Amino acid sequence: MFAPYEDKKASFLDEKKSARVNRQEEIRRDHSATKIQAVVRRFLAVSSLRKQTQGDLQSLIGWAREVSPTSSPDKAKFAPAVTVFKATERFLYFFDQKKDHVLFQTLCRYILASMEVEGDSKIWYVSLALSKEHVLPWIQQMKKLLWQCCCYLKTLKPDNNDQSKLVSLYLNMVVIFTDTTTWKVLKIKGSEALRPGMNQLCANLLGHLTSKDLYVILQALLKRGLERSQPTLKRAALAAIVTISMRPLISTQFSQHLLTAFLVHILSLPGLILHLSTIAEQTLLLFRNNNVLEKSIRLLEQEQNIRIVFNSLEGSYSLCLLANMVQLAYLQLDMLPVIMEPFMGVVIMLLARCQSYVQNKQSSLTHWHPVLGWFSQRINPTLNEAMPNVVKQLQLLWARNMVKQLFSEVLRFKPMAGTPTTETPETAPVKKAFKKALQKSSVKLKEMRSSGGRKLDSPEVLSVCHVCVLYQSCLKTLTQLKLDILTGLCLQEDLLSKLWGFIDELGPSGGLKLFLESLTSDTEQSHQLFAVLSLSCDCGSHIVAILDDMEMYEQQKPFKLEELVKISSFLNAFAFRLLWDGIYDGKNRHTSLFQSVHTFLMLLYDRDCRRPFTAPGHWLIRELKPSTLVSELEKGKRRALLLLHMMPHVIPHKDRVILFRRFVTDEKKALGIIENECASPKPTLITVHRSRMVEDGFQQLALLPPQALKGIIRVKFVNDLGLDEAGIDQDGVFKEFLEEIIKRVFDPSLNLFKMTSGEERLYPSPTSYIQEDHLTLFEFVGKMLGKAVYEGIVVEVPFASFFLSQVLSHHHSALYSSIDELPSLDPELYKSLTFIKHYTEGDVRDLELTFSYAEDVMGKVVTHELMPGGRAISVTNDNKIAYVHRVAHFRMHTQIREQTAAFIRGFRSIISPDWLMMFAAPELQKLISGDNTEIDLEDLKKYTQYYGGFHPAHRVVIWLWDILAKDFTNDERKAFLKFVTSCSKPPLLGFAHLEPPFCIRCVEVADDQDTGDTVGSVLRGFFTIRKRDPVNRLPTSSTCFNLLKLPNYQKKSTLKEKLRYAISMNTGFELS
Repeated sequence: MFAPYEDKKASFLDEKKSARVNRQEEIRRDHSATKIQAVVRRFLAVSSLRKQTQGDLQSLIGWAREVSPTSSPDKAKFAPAVTVFKATERFLYFFDQKKDHVLFQTLCRYILASMEVEGDSKIWYVSLALSKEHVLPWIQQMKKLLWQCCCYLKTLKPDNNDQSKLVSLYLNMVVIFTDTTTWKVLKIKGSEALRPGMNQLCANLLGHLTSKDLYVILQALLKRGLERSQPTLKRAALAAIVTISMRPLISTQFSQHLLTAFLVHILSLPGLILHLSTIAEQTLLLFRNNNVLEKSIRLLEQEQNIRIVFNSLEGSYSLCLLANMVQLAYLQLDMLPVIMEPFMGVVIMLLARCQSYVQNKQSSLTHWHPVLGWFSQRINPTLNEAMPNVVKQLQLLWARNMVKQLFSEVLRFKPMAGTPTTETPETAPVKKAFKKALQKSSVKLKEMRSSGGRKLDSPEVLSVCHVCVLYQSCLKTLTQLKLDILTGLCLQEDLLSKLWGFIDELGPSGGLKLFLESLTSDTEQSHQLFAVLSLSCDCGSHIVAILDDMEMYEQQKPFKLEELVKISSFLNAFAFRLLWDGIYDGKNRHTSLFQSVHTFLMLLYDRDCRRPFTAPGHWLIRELKPSTLVSELEKGKRRALLLLHMMPHVIPHKDRVILFRRFVTDEKKALGIIENECASPKPTLITVHRSRMVEDGFQQLALLPPQALKGIIRVKFVNDLGLDEAGIDQDGVFKEFLEEIIKRVFDPSLNLFKMTSGEERLYPSPTSYIQEDHLTLFEFVGKMLGKAVYEGIVVEVPFASFFLSQVLSHHHSALYSSIDELPSLDPELYKSLTFIKHYTEGDVRDLELTFSYAEDVMGKVVTHELMPGGRAISVTNDNKIAYVHRVAHFRMHTQIREQTAAFIRGFRSIISPDWLMMFAAPELQKLISGDNTEIDLEDLKKYTQYYGGFHPAHRVVIWLWDILAKDFTNDERKAFLKFVTSCSKPPLLGFAHLEPPFCIRCVEVADDQDTGDTVGSVLRGFFTIRKRDPVNRLPTSSTCFNLLKLPNYQKKSTLKEKLRYAISMNTGFELS
């Protein structure tokens, strides 16, 4: 019965609830509408007021929009400063950086123009600072205005012409209102009393800006203007930035905090001082007058401060900071002595900072830096554009005047009393001076022995050590400028010579003893001493590598030959001790030192090998016994292996040849190719037609593996009738085959090899390509020559020294100079290039040369470009050195690169490159062709064997030795040796090592009737039984067996006559 009532109740409640919700929603809508209306009204009111304030300001300053900095506007246009101030105050209240930038620019122009008005202080905007009523609001307003200028500077780009003008405008605002210098209000009579207060006001404004990262904003602007190849900041803008950045420092008397910020944000910008010196030179007076360099050095010499700066800069910007400080020092060289020691310390620490980012190897985490090499940080592309400017600044560190200042102690160096010196008179003939130096070099070493005397703790010694540490740090860190650094140091006249003289007098007992003693210590003093030695060696290597023979041997600059003798003796002894005493092992702290010493040492040794300036035996270490070395090599001692690998010249040449033969023998044993009671290796058999010796030998041997070529090779000859020649090859036939094939392939008529002009020595022919498969033939020739050396068979093949250097891989050295060895190829071309190098009568351009080389190739003139586009590139004074070296490199390397590589490939397949490293180029020639010394007849006689009835006491034998010793000249004795062995030079190790041994055999009949020794022939020869004198027969020989066939002459005169005729006509060459 209550159901209808309940339904009505529920419906009523729902209606009321719905009405209540509607009323609340209506209230919310009314409230929202009221708010919206208020916001709109406020917006409209603000917009109207903002528009009104802008209009008010515009009406006051609008005309200034077109004012140029150089114009002088009409004073009548200006409103009183207080009126503009109040309008500006309202404008700033509604200011929007994006919308109001045009009016803000106009305001800045107006304010700056007002400061230039003459004779009306009410117009000057700064006059408000003199009003007690307005000074505080004016200061607050100026802070806002100047900071807003800085905010705009943060985003402006100097390379845009319109934005560049704005940069100048805003910078000018900051410049004008942070210093009272240009304020006309202070130029009124009696206003000087106001200056301290105004200066304090400027300091207040500066403090506000610096507290809000003024330096960061200036840094960003400088980066956009300077991090490129050509700066985009104009003179006025650059000068303004530097001026603004200096004012906080001056105001606070170079507070540590602000000076650190200045170094990190301003002085670390690439090329800053360079651009100031060329664009805004007057600004540099700020640095000089305020001693910025000295104050910066004093700050950075404290470890804590430099760590703060380092941690704020990455590697590249540390380098830029260093470059700017170097140029500041260069511009103030007169002030440098006062801060020289701390300056060098800071430079060394900055270099060490950069060094910490340098990596030795390329990886996915490294990047290439144009100054530092492989770099562990990402490279900023825009900063890289500015690196050439940074390099120009760094180069001032080794510029002539800087080097002269830093090395002043060395350049003032004079030998101490009691230290003998030697000088070659300039008036003495060159040849006489050179001869004298060569003859007396051994005496000079004793006379010039180090006397010592300079105390290591003396100021001058410490200063020189510090300078050398600095330049060594440069060489290690600025890896891509190494050659430039060394060139700069070497250009300083007398520096290198005096630096070595300085080294010689260090310590109480002289340089060598001091440095040897320092090897065992790990102190700061020893590190500095080694820096002196390393730098001297690096510079010496650099200069000696580029000296030509005229400069080194005739002009004798920068070193006299006597000095080079002494230096080489010092380096030789020092390097030997490093190796032999186990101090250097390739991994410890002395590695860099040894590399510097060893490089210079080997450079001097190579020059001495090519053209001697030392006495015989100069390079030997007397205390080193060959037997000790051999014993240690057999035990595999590291020091012996290192010595043999890196300094073989300290071992007598004969002992090195013995070692070489020992290595060959050991390898033969290891390969099982030595015949003995237990083993009989299988020989390689080849058949060769005498008329096609080269072709047959090439076909049968060229494809044999190296191991087979190193083994026993038996040869069977086929004569012209196609019949096998009788006889068993017991190495003699192969020796003849090898000698004959080498003789033919090196014949210039075959055009595989050519003869040099002058000395007539062999080198690969540039036109060998006309021969079919010529490179394979070159490789075969290399193998055959290698086989001859391997077997100890001496062959008379004179090679050009430059070609031997390539066989030894000397040309791969970084310090190898092609021009040095050009005389061994073409003396006339060398003279021509030397003339060009030293041409000083005018510009080399007058000679009308280009980077090309023309030559006659088989009747046709062919022009080769020495570089891409070389025909169109003229040779000038600036590039003539490059031209000289390119011509020499082309003639000695490029033209014959493929032929040389093929020959070396074949030669080294037989002779291990490790064995070759024991010899210099002249020594390798001796290994191939024997020693160019007089024949030791006693040695030959001692190892001679006799057959056919001959014996040492036989009268014919006695006559023979007597004729050779007393009647024959040295040339005739060489001809005799060539007659019987096919080579005019004796074996390097003496005739005991001649294989087969030299034999003399008594013969009764002609060679075509000779069937060998019989009992009768031997008895007749032994008892000198002969029916008649064989005057119609000549001595003959079998060079393959080193055999002399001698008739049993009855008279000594007959023997002398026939023997002389035979060796002069070479009639005895045959195969028995």
